[in-house]
Amino acid sequence: MKRPELRLHGARLRENIDAVRERIAPSALMIVMKDDAYGHGLTWAVENAERAGVEWYGSYDVRGGVEIRRVLERPARIFAWATSTDEEVDQALEQGIDLGVGTREYLQRVIARAAASGRRARVHLKIDTGLHRNGMLPGEWREAVDVVRTAERAGHVEFAGVWSHLAEASDAEDDEAQEVFLTAVREASATGDEPEALHLTASAASWWRPELRGSVSRIGAFCYGIRSADGPELDGLVPVAELTAYVQSVEGDAAVIGIGSFDGLPSTLAGATVGTPAGTRVLRTVGPVSSVVEAWPGAQEGDLVHVFGGGEHGESSATALAERIDTVGEEILTRLTSRARRVVVD
Repeated sequence: MKRPELRLHGARLRENIDAVRERIAPSALMIVMKDDAYGHGLTWAVENAERAGVEWYGSYDVRGGVEIRRVLERPARIFAWATSTDEEVDQALEQGIDLGVGTREYLQRVIARAAASGRRARVHLKIDTGLHRNGMLPGEWREAVDVVRTAERAGHVEFAGVWSHLAEASDAEDDEAQEVFLTAVREASATGDEPEALHLTASAASWWRPELRGSVSRIGAFCYGIRSADGPELDGLVPVAELTAYVQSVEGDAAVIGIGSFDGLPSTLAGATVGTPAGTRVLRTVGPVSSVVEAWPGAQEGDLVHVFGGGEHGESSATALAERIDTVGEEILTRLTSRARRVVVD
């Protein structure tokens, strides 16, 4: 039985990156690589982003940042924002990974590890702009900045950035968050040079709210052609991956394909549409190791069915499938197991 395949189009990823950079210029793109590059495979994604000339890479944690550094063939900036252990901080210092710091305790540990190692930590200090996903509160911001500047003068730290997360609940709330962010930047700049990297926005706000962009924009899902759930289509961006499965047997008006919930395909997707050699057909049921699709004239064993992708064969996008089960497009990709082979098309 042939395994399902997640087919990866490097040219599409590079074209998406070019389109994103054109859209957000002069803000620099930080391509986010969390969750194994949203299930596409980190090594493949880094190699193509590097070919496209990307200079900033975002990793949730230091471990991912170290792997990005391993794949890269030229110097680039890597930003890891999860609070890390001392061992991970040491790895970040050794590999030249920028650290997102959102608590006073973590800040003190980073400074201590940098002082002990003799290396300078590149710190991006996080201001809580209302999402409450860690970050220094406005009332403790000046004290945190003073701590960073003191460590900077001692040679232990480079104050490399100010950053935050947006709630993206409404334009009004995001405007209020931006004012908190800009106030924090002004206060930091009053104590020394303005940090190089100012980044508040992720994919959606970077795309649709140019006034919120800083010198850097963190964009993940959009680069891979995954739009926001219930959001508008992304002009100029296309899905870079397509999930395919082969027909195992045809039984009357049912074609059995070799993919199921054990491969990471949610059983609740029954009723969605997929692409076949004859166009769009209904995915009737999703079983543990196989699924049933409405058959088409001439359907036979070995035919290829497109479970999701760019729509060229009548299939839905990953985000359209996600909307059926009230989740986000990246979850459809990231939950795929290793049994779905990653196949590089170009």
